[in-house]
Amino acid sequence: MARKPPGAVRARLRSARTTTRPVRQIHGVARRTQAAVRRTEARHLWHGAVAEALLRYERFLKLPGRHLYLPHDTCCCDPVEARDTLEDALRHLPPAARRDLYALVARLDDEFRRRTLPNPLIAEASPYAAAAWWRQRIREI
Repeated sequence: MARKPPGAVRARLRSARTTTRPVRQIHGVARRTQAAVRRTEARHLWHGAVAEALLRYERFLKLPGRHLYLPHDTCCCDPVEARDTLEDALRHLPPAARRDLYALVARLDDEFRRRTLPNPLIAEASPYAAAAWWRQRIREI
């Protein structure tokens, strides 16, 4: 039986790799950080979780107006869920990648703090809300 040439074997392996899901890029971070994010997503989250959360968080912060109001009943654009996903990723990333991604998230957090108001009563009402500062922001108009 004839053996396949090595080039044909490599080409077949390459084509098998390219049929996987596309990798969504995270703009503003190094390639090493993106690779670490992909590994973290594979182990602890889902494919594209960090890029999707960043996109949702940025999209919410681009809403017009001086003050932002957090939605109560929506699941697709809730910045609190997106920030929770980013926090999970930051917790599981190695230190160098964590610093790189956190620099991007910190800029968004500053804008979020600037355009929302704190809710002093929510921490007493729910231990879940008391666990993170972004859950302690006013959620109604």
